[in-house]
Amino acid sequence: MPKKKPLATELLAESQAAHALFLAKKNALKLSQKKIADEIGISPAAVAHYLNGTNPLNAKFAAALARLLNEPVESFSPRLAAEIAKMAAVTEHSNVAPMLQPHRDAKEYPVLTWIAAGECIESSVAYPTGIADEWLSSTENAGPRGYWLRVRGQSMTSASTPSFPEGTPILIRPEGFELISGKFYIARHTGTGETTFKQYILDAGVGYLVPLNPAYQTVTLDGSWEIIGRAIDAKITGM
Repeated sequence: MPKKKPLATELLAESQAAHALFLAKKNALKLSQKKIADEIGISPAAVAHYLNGTNPLNAKFAAALARLLNEPVESFSPRLAAEIAKMAAVTEHSNVAPMLQPHRDAKEYPVLTWIAAGECIESSVAYPTGIADEWLSSTENAGPRGYWLRVRGQSMTSASTPSFPEGTPILIRPEGFELISGKFYIARHTGTGETTFKQYILDAGVGYLVPLNPAYQTVTLDGSWEIIGRAIDAKITGM
């Protein structure tokens, strides 16, 4: 892999100024690079790359960092302050304004078989050696034990959106998720070990696993089913 070219002098100076400001204020604000990462929605490594000059600062990161430091963007990057002001001027007379979205570095997760997906929650090892031959990336955070599955069958194929045709890769977060009516989850039958991908619907206090294809039956969530992961991303196939 070719070595990454160093930043131009003016861009490196911006990173150094931002880093110096962070060091000067972190104790008073009880701020760490991890806290910055959690607040902005990126990895601690990405924060470090911005502050140590590996990657140049951008408007999204600069605006978020300035807010956390209670300092103007001008204090470390007049260039980006001017860029942000220009963006604000463009939208000043509009009744809608674009939100600055923090950059998220993509991370790779293994593509598992459905059998492995059911088994992996029994293991404390994030990714055992040789767990998958295929890995796919996503900017969504699936946690340290996240994984991809490929949809099986036609139960989640719909004539309208969303639709998950057979073979669609879906990214599963197996830990730290909430049950939200209308979202999509992986469930496992505690008796047979059967694993299924469905939409979770809560109606009158009762949970259901609902297929998007009306030709398939809805499953009532009772003691025989457990939710083992939430689908947080999908990739369109056949493009």
